[in-house]
Amino acid sequence: MSRTSIPIDSATKDRLSDLKREDETWDEFLIRITSDEQPIEFGAWSDDEADEAMQRLREGRERPE
Repeated sequence: MSRTSIPIDSATKDRLSDLKREDETWDEFLIRITSDEQPIEFGAWSDDEADEAMQRLREGRERPE
């Protein structure tokens, strides 16, 4: 996977930081805000389904040592 840097103004970074979730990487954030998919409506998943999805997401982020 290749990496790149995008120079942005500090005010722009501050605005983006306000939109970024604490539990997502910058890459995940940029993909989320540029996605063509419709966001999931509030209440679309039960609490159990949402917890399971979050757990799978966290497990997917873990890297083997």
